[in-house]
Amino acid sequence: MGGSGSKTKGVWPFSGSGAGGEAPGEVSEQCLARLRGSKNTTPFVFTRRSSLYFDEDGDLAHEFYEETVVTKNGRKKAKLKKIQKNLIPQGIIKLDHPRIHVDFPVILCEI
Repeated sequence: MGGSGSKTKGVWPFSGSGAGGEAPGEVSEQCLARLRGSKNTTPFVFTRRSSLYFDEDGDLAHEFYEETVVTKNGRKKAKLKKIQKNLIPQGIIKLDHPRIHVDFPVILCEI
């Protein structure tokens, strides 16, 4: 159970060291190198992965549906069927305004 998680340490410099074998008072060389290198990183995010998709016609949307006619007991009824095939993700998009990374460990506003 729970074997699908990554066992490697994260690349984000603000995250914890993640080393389970260290005593609470000890600091590893890798942790010190990460703290020294954090001056070069920025807490801002400039791009994100889009949740929109292109369909075969080039239309852009979150979800696509097609209308199908179902005949049941001699009566025609229209239903919407969700399309999940032949959709191309929009990809990485640039943000209009930079956002602060979710792992940034500083309190920005105290109430």
